[in-house]
Amino acid sequence: MDNYTNTIEVKTTADKSYAALAHQVPLWWTEMFEGSSTQTGDLFTIRFGNTIYKTMRVKESIPISKMVWDVEDSRIELPELKNQTEWIGTTIVWEIEQKEEIARIKVTHIGLNPDVECYDICSNGWVQFLSSLKLFLETGKGAPYKEK
Repeated sequence: MDNYTNTIEVKTTADKSYAALAHQVPLWWTEMFEGSSTQTGDLFTIRFGNTIYKTMRVKESIPISKMVWDVEDSRIELPELKNQTEWIGTTIVWEIEQKEEIARIKVTHIGLNPDVECYDICSNGWVQFLSSLKLFLETGKGAPYKEK
């Protein structure tokens, strides 16, 4: 089954795109960020309120071109989901490519496919936060999840 994948093209540089993934996650994904996502081996947790979180370890960090995160722990506590830990054991691969004045950022979420219960909710979430990443890189101000 095909894994979730999406590509955005951003008027920015590959190094700024990589910096957003390595150092600036709270500015485009969620302000509820703990830990570090800078280099291989780093561990970080992102939260969306009190009932949704993901803890990831940086598996691979290649400046300017690639970032890989392994999901070690996760809970998506939504009443419509029977399996609230589906992200555990999945891998998020970011690939960055410079094309003249455009950075092409491709995300592949290995393990998130249409057979996974949260696929619709999670793929819509990816669209939302990839839009925030693009906004952040092009304007300096993203639209991350904010704690209420």
